[in-house]
Amino acid sequence: MSKLKVLAFSLSLDGFGAGPDQSLDNPLGVGGGQLHQWFRHTRSFQAMLGNQGGSDGVDEGYAARSFDNIGAWILGRNMFGPVRGPWPDESWRGWWGENPPYHVPTFVLTHHAREPLVMEGGTVFHFVTGGIHEALDRAREAAAGRDVRVGGGVQTIRQYLQAGLVDEMHLALSSAVLGRGESLLAGIDLAQMGFRVVEQQGTEHALHVVLKKAT
Repeated sequence: MSKLKVLAFSLSLDGFGAGPDQSLDNPLGVGGGQLHQWFRHTRSFQAMLGNQGGSDGVDEGYAARSFDNIGAWILGRNMFGPVRGPWPDESWRGWWGENPPYHVPTFVLTHHAREPLVMEGGTVFHFVTGGIHEALDRAREAAAGRDVRVGGGVQTIRQYLQAGLVDEMHLALSSAVLGRGESLLAGIDLAQMGFRVVEQQGTEHALHVVLKKAT
């Protein structure tokens, strides 16, 4: 069976995956942009923007691996856009323009139905109103044996962790301290869930830690 993975997810040293006061102009919250410096300089990120170049090395290795064998994504609604409540129309088409970086079926958790949205590059956004289990079932079916990646945000990952559904995580710990924001692991006992650190590697930009659930 395919695995459910959290990959290339950035955290502050004090455990926040997003800063406070998220908004359209500040989608990562105040200070949240600091968390992703390790990723922004990589070839993988620059390719997402349609640019040439970018750095190789350890950070790029983890960035590239985060797309390996991924057959579907799951996103919280905030990861798709800033619109809250019922969809006023279908004009919002995501943060990434017409060619998002997912390139596979992508399932967006929401309380409000919307027709699937077909984008360039193989990305199709499906809007799931039945909760995290329905989204995972549909994602696994679409992935056809490949893995499913939970892209965030923080609350979506927490729901899957608390339900015991996540098999593997790669967390990138930045040197930023946010003080406030959305805490990824508050109140969650990873050791009791069976997670163990199986890999760690530091760079000037982040400490990369891979955790897997014991089988």
